[in-house]
Amino acid sequence: MIKKPTRDGYGEALLILGESNPDVVVLDADLAMSTRTNWFRDKYPERFFDIGIAEQDMLGTAAGLAMGGKIPFATTYGVFIAGRAWDQIRTTICYANLNVKIGGMHGGISVGADGATHQALEEIALMRVIPNMKMIVPCDAIEGRKATLAAAEIPGPVYLRFAREATPIFTKEEDEWQFGKANLLRAGTDVTIIGCGPILYEALLAADQMAQEGISCRVLNMHTIKPIDTEAIVAAAEETGAIVTVEEHQVNAGLGGAVAEVLVKNKPVPVEMVGIMDTFGESGNPDELAIKYGLTHRDIMTAVRRVLNRK
Repeated sequence: MIKKPTRDGYGEALLILGESNPDVVVLDADLAMSTRTNWFRDKYPERFFDIGIAEQDMLGTAAGLAMGGKIPFATTYGVFIAGRAWDQIRTTICYANLNVKIGGMHGGISVGADGATHQALEEIALMRVIPNMKMIVPCDAIEGRKATLAAAEIPGPVYLRFAREATPIFTKEEDEWQFGKANLLRAGTDVTIIGCGPILYEALLAADQMAQEGISCRVLNMHTIKPIDTEAIVAAAEETGAIVTVEEHQVNAGLGGAVAEVLVKNKPVPVEMVGIMDTFGESGNPDELAIKYGLTHRDIMTAVRRVLNRK
């Protein structure tokens, strides 16, 4: 199994955009090597701006560049860009519906030893609540590249969430990818697992093992959190009758909440949520943290069994 960080897909896409679109510019907050924007910096230095550890300034500068006709990609750790600069994102960028793309790195607990202060667990909630914001959470490096390339073509603000650790690549270059449309990773009839980000690989492992118990799991890659694919969620509820959501994020107001909002209005069915249960993370090995916080395929299997008992 080949592994790469989803952030590598971001860096690769920026290089492609740098060559194909002269209006693309990149901003970073003194973390270029970690965010992979150094790849763009080294090739297109005249279109790269290191703003320093000043996230609010970076978003304000990005807004100005967008007003001047550029397509700025503002980049740093998700916990800083979505947290410290939330007001600038809301009022300066989204209120004016400016064409700013935001790369939020190191999403989830898999940041590991950096600990709770650097583990972004709240950005889905923070971003999806803002009018005009769109949000994408790629599941692997290939999808990270596709999502970043697509973001450059989507009018208005877009937030992209990336992971730090190398994770399995389980999509293919030839797979169709469309903004706002979920991807079916596995067909199934008994229950649907809806996830986003690299944790979807654990969902596929869970589906494989549940199949050995005679349980058929559909797996949906809900890479676009906003606008969410209402049609795919409702179809899953109607056809399988039970939903498990999976995310490396707080369950409060995250993907699970977004899916539940769709279901309660359209097709109420039993739902179980796998994610961070209203707590901060801590320093540790990413695999050990996944076990502690209940984000493994075994935890997903437990959630599947629970939701099936509620059908």
